[in-house]
Amino acid sequence: MPRKLTMVFAVALLALAGCSNQQQAKAPTDSQTAANATGFKIGLMTGTVSQNEEEFQAGQQLAIKYGARLKHVTYPDNFMVEQETVIAQLSGLAADPEVKVIVVGQAIPGSIAAARKIREQRPDILIGFVEAHEDPALVNEAANVSVQPDQMARGRTIIAEAVAMGAKHFVHYSFPRHMSQELLARRRDIMKEESAKQGIEFHFVTAPDPMAEGGLPATQQFVLEDQPREIKKLGEKTAFFSTNCGMQDPLIRSVLQSGGYVPEQCCPSPTHGYPTALGIAVPAEKAGDIAFINSENKRIIAEHKMSGHFGTWVAPESMVAIRAVTNLLVDAVDGKADYKDMSTVQKYLETEAGAPVKISKYDMQKGSQYLILLDHQVY
Repeated sequence: MPRKLTMVFAVALLALAGCSNQQQAKAPTDSQTAANATGFKIGLMTGTVSQNEEEFQAGQQLAIKYGARLKHVTYPDNFMVEQETVIAQLSGLAADPEVKVIVVGQAIPGSIAAARKIREQRPDILIGFVEAHEDPALVNEAANVSVQPDQMARGRTIIAEAVAMGAKHFVHYSFPRHMSQELLARRRDIMKEESAKQGIEFHFVTAPDPMAEGGLPATQQFVLEDQPREIKKLGEKTAFFSTNCGMQDPLIRSVLQSGGYVPEQCCPSPTHGYPTALGIAVPAEKAGDIAFINSENKRIIAEHKMSGHFGTWVAPESMVAIRAVTNLLVDAVDGKADYKDMSTVQKYLETEAGAPVKISKYDMQKGSQYLILLDHQVY
């Protein structure tokens, strides 16, 4: 799910490493650097800056914490047609005998095949997935721990948030590739059912796939052109949602100018789409300060007389999950944590979020695939 933040903001996010969302990381001392260079290694695969900068920055934050112990690679932007590359990259991490933990976020197609291949050679490695794209039942078998937003619950909560804002219509942007993912398709169906229950009209709009010929620019241009058309056709009491990260920036900017509502993004976070859409530059002294970013989001939206039209979660979901899963599995290898215990997983997530995290299991009988919700806020 691609999208890009400003590079100034990207650098600012580095200060979040291994902390709650209100804390700033300090540069490691010489003794800390030496300590980080010892012990087993950790493999991490995230998207590139152009794919999803929050995930990439989570990797940079973990690099500050773990130093040379962390081996951070990125999957190819065109991952749908380069799954063999994904498998080769993850297998390459496992080929290092010192690697004991591998985390993939987002766990794009090819991650399950890679996990199976790794298991054949290195059954000792603990594998973590964040926001897995593939069949959830297979994910539950492939990963030691998997974390993603509770998409089924969000099918209800996002509609409820749209109704609370005043929406009478709900426009859902997506494309066939995303709708082939079970959880995203089920969430769409729940949104449609919930819209009928709440008395608002649900509209599905097919957008260009950013993996298609026109790439992300074509997808973003479509959103910029279509959102005002939908407002003209349906009226300003229309809420918008899209399943793709790259759509968030143009969607927020367009709603800010043309009217409507954005109750929540695909990957809910104060930093997902808002800073670029609102033109926020984070000063050095506010680096890593999510409270500041929330305040700036709210201030700029108010200046446009659009207060109450935008929402998100109180902390960056993908960054929280990648850091939490990595720290949990590292401690599990060290014998300090039980990744199979739901209350332990919740504790690690809440430490990174600096806020309460609601958690449930995909399958209460087996596996360790966890579905999460953070508190919602309105700007």
